Amino acid sequence: MTATPTPRVTIKDVAARAGVSKGAVSLAFNHKPGLSEATRDRIFRAARELGWAPNLTARTLAGSRVDVVGLAVCRPARMLGLEPWYMEFVSGVESVLAEHSCSLLLRLVRNLDEEVGVQESWWRGRQIGGSILVDFRADDPRVGLVERLGLPVVAVGHPSLTGGLTSVWTDDATAVTEAVRYLAALGHRRIARVGGAAALGHTAIRTAAFDEAAGALAGAWQVATDFSGEAGARATRSLLTAAPPDRPTAIVYDNDVMAVAGLSVAAEMGLRVPADVSLLAWDDSQLCRLTHPTLSAMSHDVHGFGAEVARTLFGVISGDGAAGSHPVPTPVLTPRGSTAPPR
Repeated sequence: MTATPTPRVTIKDVAARAGVSKGAVSLAFNHKPGLSEATRDRIFRAARELGWAPNLTARTLAGSRVDVVGLAVCRPARMLGLEPWYMEFVSGVESVLAEHSCSLLLRLVRNLDEEVGVQESWWRGRQIGGSILVDFRADDPRVGLVERLGLPVVAVGHPSLTGGLTSVWTDDATAVTEAVRYLAALGHRRIARVGGAAALGHTAIRTAAFDEAAGALAGAWQVATDFSGEAGARATRSLLTAAPPDRPTAIVYDNDVMAVAGLSVAAEMGLRVPADVSLLAWDDSQLCRLTHPTLSAMSHDVHGFGAEVARTLFGVISGDGAAGSHPVPTPVLTPRGSTAPPR
């Protein structure tokens, strides 16, 4: 059963309570001349009684302008700064916000419970006109929050995770299947995957797809990490310390940071890439093209993805955009120097 959104108090409600026009309310809160002190006091009293305060996102008379969009990310600040995917994604979002003279309010949170509180505080305090939700989990509590508050959002995640919210997503399952089939076509029969955080919905989707695609292989391994280079290095070391035939001849990584770390570990252990082990990264940032050998990758336009998310959010806020699921192009395999047939 869908919850009824909590009505938001608007400048129109304040004007009605004070017996004035919306323009008069705007004059009062912007400290402009043209009102008597008695009228100004009456407006302020009405606003206090209704719990209303002006802000950047609710300051216009028409109510159609959005000045701030929210984005909360559950990642440590240091890790976020080192992850090219988020930098590219935010760059894409900002490219569209700039067209609307809109700002991004970015907040790092420790867990989902904290984000739920942040999103509710932002919306009730009229700090944002809408929000971008990322890193969905199964039974994500933000879905119910959005329905209860009536908060305009776009969900970055597969529709199976986003509970009917307007979503923008990539087909991770198909991309994982393509990666495994490519390595198998090269002759690899022992393939590992260094995945991200197991609790994340898109990690679970990739895990299931890998299990299915690797079912006919002689050996398949999956290791969950936190997406960091350090965790990627540890996982790679644990996979490569085994002696053949219990060692993978190819490894797929859930992001480029871990793949670069894995490349360093292989060199440290005296293994040649791709002669002894092939490596395949996800996301394909500049990192993949700066290594030696260059990293094969599942490539997609992360900047364009961020831009599409922002455009979709403005459509949700204005009511002009199409609700529902908005898939973007599936990541495409880009072979480079780090993959080859096994020897």
